[in-house]
Amino acid sequence: MSTSTWVDKSSWGEGPWQEEPDKINWTDAGTALPCMIVRGPSGALCGYVGVPPGHPLHGVEYENFDVDVYAHGGITFTGECQEGEHGICHVPEPGEPEDVWWIGFDCAHGFDVMPAIDADLRRVGYVGSSRHSLATAYKDVAYVTDQVRDLAQRLVEMGDDQEGI
Repeated sequence: MSTSTWVDKSSWGEGPWQEEPDKINWTDAGTALPCMIVRGPSGALCGYVGVPPGHPLHGVEYENFDVDVYAHGGITFTGECQEGEHGICHVPEPGEPEDVWWIGFDCAHGFDVMPAIDADLRRVGYVGSSRHSLATAYKDVAYVTDQVRDLAQRLVEMGDDQEGI
């Protein structure tokens, strides 16, 4: 597992985000798929699973999925590796393909706490907004990790179901 931190969270106020890394990469022990969590521009975490060539969703844009794949808030990202420390990319483990297709979700939906946006709203005096008052829960690293692992398991099962076809 590798982690990195780069976001200045000093204006965000107290919360679990202050101690969390901004990027976590690991290979899921149960599925052997590369997994990742990256902090998005809203301050919320986003989760990703990489599927190898040959998987039925490799190379398919999420808008074109003809299967039901779910994670928190729905799938909101698919794509190739985006280079750079902050990008959706990983260093492949030995034996792991470089050409993975990332399938991901974000935790910046209605009722999700988005600390960077909340800090911006406070800065401009918009604390009483309906969006701010409706946000009830920050999705922390533990929650997003569980969602990523569940997504990885569903993606492996989907790949297994397609092998005999």
